[in-house]
This record gives sequence, C-alpha cells and structure tokens, in this order.
Amino acid sequence: MPSGPELISPRSPRVSAARRLARRSFRGKERLFLAEGPQAVREAAAHRIGAGPALVELFATVDAAERYADIVGEARGAGARVHLAADDVIADISTTVTPQGLVGICRFLDTPFEEIVGARPRLVAVLAHVRDPGNAGTVLRCADAAGADAVVLTDASVDLYNPKSVRASVGSLFHLPVAVGVPVEQAVQGLRDAGVRILAADGAGEDDLDDELDKGTMGGPTAWVFGNEAWGLPAETRALADAVVRVPIHGRAESLNLATAAAVCLYASARAQRARRARS
Repeated sequence: MPSGPELISPRSPRVSAARRLARRSFRGKERLFLAEGPQAVREAAAHRIGAGPALVELFATVDAAERYADIVGEARGAGARVHLAADDVIADISTTVTPQGLVGICRFLDTPFEEIVGARPRLVAVLAHVRDPGNAGTVLRCADAAGADAVVLTDASVDLYNPKSVRASVGSLFHLPVAVGVPVEQAVQGLRDAGVRILAADGAGEDDLDDELDKGTMGGPTAWVFGNEAWGLPAETRALADAVVRVPIHGRAESLNLATAAAVCLYASARAQRARRARS
C-alpha cells in the first residue's frame, strides 16, 4: 500500500463523481450510494448482491487505512477499488461534520416487494410517510435488532439511500431485505395476501399494545405500519389496517418519538411470536 495519498485534489473526476452521490438525483441515476465510517464499510464489504459485491469503491485517508487495515483488506478482497486520499478529499466527499476517514460507494440494495411477500415474512416494518432520514435509518436498525424479516418504505417516505438514513442504520441496511417506493395500499394488500396481520402504530389508536399482548393476538405474522414523525398516520392509511394500536404511556410523557415507539412495537411482536413458537 502506498505511503502517501493517491488522490490529493477535491477536483479529481473520481472525487467529483463520489461527491455527487450526496444528491438523490445522482444516486438514482447511478444506482449507487455512499456508506461512511468503519461499521458501514465493513458491512458493505461483507455483503453481496447476486454474484457481485455491494461495495464497489472505497476512499480512505492514510491514517484510516492503517487504523482499519482489516476493513481495507476486506474491501480489496471483495473486489472494491481502494483509493488512498488526502484528508481534505475525504472531507469533501463526506456528509458528516467529523469524517472517520472511510467512505465507500455501494450498489443499491433494495429487494423487489414481490420477493419479500413471496418469502412469507413473519415480522415486517412498513414506513409510511416517514420523512426524516435519521428516523428511517433508526427504525431499520430497530427492525434488524428485533429480528424482523423485512422493511418496506412506501413511495411517500424518505429515500433509503440518503446519507443520514444510511448512517442511522449503523450497518443494518445490509442485513435484511428492504423494498422501496411501494404504494402503501399495495404494501398492505400484498402483506395481507401473504397471511400477515396489519397493525398501524398510532398514539390515538383504539387498541392498547398491552391489551393486544394480554389477549394473545400478536403471535402470528405481523406488519407494523409507522407514520410521519409529526402528524402520524392519515385516516386513509389507518383504515387499511386490521387494528390501530397505541403504545400506552404510563408516566407523564406527552408521547414517544417514532423510533422509540417502533422499537417497542417490534420487540413486543417478536416476543409474542417466540412465545407462540415455544408453545407449539
């Protein structure tokens, strides 16, 4: 490995091409996105899409290449082109205030919705009208941690490949199937046809999560539909669900934020499903 950076100018064509991926229009055109930091790059290097690697290119400062030599080695082993770059080049590509010295370029990962429902999922998170990229990535991370089978982002939700979404997922983007751009009606009907019960999470829901657990109704295949951070789910989306469920507030908090409520709901379903399997 060279002792000094190969890319020293932010005006380099390679750097300019990478920098443009911070914009949605260019991501969509190239079907490529940025993954920053050691965790995301490590996951990208280990992930394959069909016969090819998810990670196609890696930019690293000399210091980061030494500090994370194992990750750089994994990237090379996966077939990614590795560029040693000056610190200001990495700063120019990065979308973070304090870059960690590694920025990967990855191929789009999304899975066709038909494949997700065809796999007969037991636990799915549907992000309907979720506009904040940090929240989208965090809910994806929660779904991964709870053992969900898939995540679906509707056509009214934020871009999955927004750099903030990718960062907030902390690598979970590479762990489970994610469908994007699915109309909410299609998502609900497709999951219902696959035998999945549809629960809409809403602070004003008629049904209480604790009651649902006590009644034993949550052990079957379930999809949770999560709405907008500020105004929740519109009436027409709530009407699509089999039940509209609220997370009970036992203290004096006004409400829970989206990611916290999603974690509570997904873990409640995961526990109920494990309990049902243990009894069967």
